[in-house]
Formats: sequence, structure tokens, C-alpha cells
Amino acid sequence: QVQLVESGGGLAQPGGSLRLSCVASGVFFSAFTMSWYRQAPGKERELVASIRQLGGTPNYVDSVRGRFTISRDNVKGTLYLQMNRLKPDDTARYYCNTGGWGMEPLWSWGQGTQVTVST
Repeated sequence: QVQLVESGGGLAQPGGSLRLSCVASGVFFSAFTMSWYRQAPGKERELVASIRQLGGTPNYVDSVRGRFTISRDNVKGTLYLQMNRLKPDDTARYYCNTGGWGMEPLWSWGQGTQVTVST
């Protein structure tokens, strides 16, 4: 059974940084494109960033491109999201899963990690 555990969220000031981690267990991690998603209160879940099995050029939603960096460590089975120059609009609960643009996520969602950007 696949288990996804996200961590690293918290409270940050506008312009600040956070680094999120997602550990995937029970799965051959390196075989899957992995992505970060986020869901703000009252909004639908949104795809934020995606990275293919062996890395390569990631894809980002326009609102985070140039500020966020997705990466992965296939040995550790861990996905990362470095978030810089945070904005209040980045406030959301962040989740990892498979999938990406044109690909639906395959696994049950983890608990996510809350990111709040505020003064």
C-alpha cells in the first residue's frame, strides 16, 4: 500500500522561503512522474509542479515559475519543493502524488502539509 507523508510546511512571511518534503513508501518511487499539488480554502486542488522519473526539465504552473523548484531523490524515495519569494496567495495545503499535466494522480492522498504566508 502506497503511503505519502508530506512535511516542511509552516508559517512564513511574504518573501520568505520554505522547503517541503514528501516521502513515498510502498512504491517503486523512481518509476513514477511525481508532482506537488495545493489546495487553498474554498478552492479546488491545483497542480503546482511536476518532475519526471529521472528528473529532467520540470514543469510549473505559471504562478510559481521562477520561485519554486521541484526535485527528487530516487534513492531516498523523496520529493522536494523549494519555495522562495513566497506570497500570501501561496497559502494552501500542499500534497504530493503521481501525475502531472495530462496525467491523473494514482494514489490516495496523504495528509498534506500546511503553508501559510502572512505578516
